[in-house]
Amino acid sequence: MQTKKAKHAACVIMRRELASYFTSPIAYIVSGLFLIFSGILFFNTFFLANRAELRNFFTLLPITLAFFIPALTMRMLAEEKRSGSLETLLTLPVTATEVVVGKFCAAFISGAALLVPTLSYAITCSIFGQPDAGPMIAGYVGALFLIAAFSAIGIFATSVTKNQIIAFFAAFTICIVLTMIGNFLVFLPAGLVSFLSYFSAYDHFVQISRGIIDTRDLLYFISVAALFLTLTVQAVQKDRV
Repeated sequence: MQTKKAKHAACVIMRRELASYFTSPIAYIVSGLFLIFSGILFFNTFFLANRAELRNFFTLLPITLAFFIPALTMRMLAEEKRSGSLETLLTLPVTATEVVVGKFCAAFISGAALLVPTLSYAITCSIFGQPDAGPMIAGYVGALFLIAAFSAIGIFATSVTKNQIIAFFAAFTICIVLTMIGNFLVFLPAGLVSFLSYFSAYDHFVQISRGIIDTRDLLYFISVAALFLTLTVQAVQKDRV
């Protein structure tokens, strides 16, 4: 019975967040900018390189999402903390976990919605070329796991400040470091490289986008999401005290 109540509370919070997001201009601004940027990546390859493939799109997708997912999440808790509505919410019979799960689900769905129009790129490739469907499907699967991890990071960043801009830059910094960390490993000793390379979100995503579904890569994204959601719950619990 308690589990059903928890699920219901999280669903209510998720629906409220989605309704607030999709009725605000920011949803269409972020979505429009994402489509413009991702469209440039795809059509540069399609027209200039004359290749019907999504390789360039998926190659730069982690960097793109490292910017756009924090833009989606920056207001979720920071704005409520600034306006005082979070304190009101926490006086209701809901737990910090339910609040965080509801916010996370809304962020994940909003992030996944960014990918929906890009399916037209896959359809275009299928019409004008013969791309391998396996890596293409795996690329979108990897993108969903990447969005989940970045959404958790974004929710955490917005839970520790009342300023949306600070929340955005904090989340962006964490996401871009996890994405680009592999570029800096060449300057380190080999033993340290093998250890730190595991923390590269880009490397794990690339493995999946190549059609290689390894449980270690999936576990990485699940672990990152779980870690930052746990930290977020602790941050919200402190606000409740």
